[in-house]
Amino acid sequence: MSSGNDVTRLLLDWANGNQGALDELMPLVYSELHRMALRYMAGTRAGHTLQATALVHEAYCRLVGDPPGRRWQDRSHFFRLAAKAMRQIMIDHARGQLTAKRGGNQHELVLDEGMAVSGERLSALVALDDALLELHKLNQRQAEVVEMRFFGGLTVVETAEALGTSPETVMRDWRAAKAWLHMQLSEGNPAGGTTSDT
Repeated sequence: MSSGNDVTRLLLDWANGNQGALDELMPLVYSELHRMALRYMAGTRAGHTLQATALVHEAYCRLVGDPPGRRWQDRSHFFRLAAKAMRQIMIDHARGQLTAKRGGNQHELVLDEGMAVSGERLSALVALDDALLELHKLNQRQAEVVEMRFFGGLTVVETAEALGTSPETVMRDWRAAKAWLHMQLSEGNPAGGTTSDT
């Protein structure tokens, strides 16, 4: 992994108008984004319509294409937003595929930070996103933990760093969020429910 201090310095330099910093920044963050995408998409069947490289490219373009003046706080902030961008790209892709297929069977989604996204799981991925939006209303940090670990492929330690909390807190949030989401995604379960603030 690249030095967090180097990435933070380059992000701040770029946000302050130093366009040369972007040239130095790109290889550092691009490789880490690619690592995140590979971890997330590990096991995806060959020929899947969304490849890790395309996911990284789109996420990177969204991140650096933000309006001038974007103030990056540090490396953790950048990769936290990268996880959000990857989530949105994956959900947009899944919704587009579902629209094209019109119908199709729903399949159970196993919540695992290394889950492969295959065609038969598209509707489950969209259902997860809908449930995650509800969780965000109830417990923002738990939703962010799921977003960073599941969609961003971050480790417990990386997630804790990005959120400014401890790995133990991340694991508590991860377990609580998985239990809540499982309840919401279970067949026939009405929407709603509560989640722990710990």
